[in-house]
Amino acid sequence: MVSSAMEKRVGDHIKRVEQEITATKHAALRPLKLNVPQYTVLRALQLEPGLSGAALARRSMVTPQTMSSVLSTLEGRGLVERQPHPIHQHILEARLTRSGHALVRRADEVVQAIETLLSDRLGEDSARTLLTQLELCSQALADWKSPVKEDK
Repeated sequence: MVSSAMEKRVGDHIKRVEQEITATKHAALRPLKLNVPQYTVLRALQLEPGLSGAALARRSMVTPQTMSSVLSTLEGRGLVERQPHPIHQHILEARLTRSGHALVRRADEVVQAIETLLSDRLGEDSARTLLTQLELCSQALADWKSPVKEDK
């Protein structure tokens, strides 16, 4: 049983649902030998070929070190290839290989089925309302200023 204090914390509910979505995606992607961070990278590269590891880390909200590991694994599996940027040679651009394209299409079907389950359960109007409310939450957090001054 959730205490009444916990029931009122929007962030706790958002975090719980996010963890449940991630766990469901992990289980759904396991037969494809992918985890959620790997899928996220493949999907990002499908949408924006040529992203750097740093850009992928920012989009995935992980450290550059974690992203380096994810990219190395995907590269080792022949799903991603990295080439030096034509102008900035020290930056490696990541792109999907033919195998990477095929796998991300299959993986996205699985993830889309999870997203459809959520949307169908909510109904079209409620899903639209939820997305609007989540955007309001994002805007509120972007506007937040800490009342606590940093210790020096």
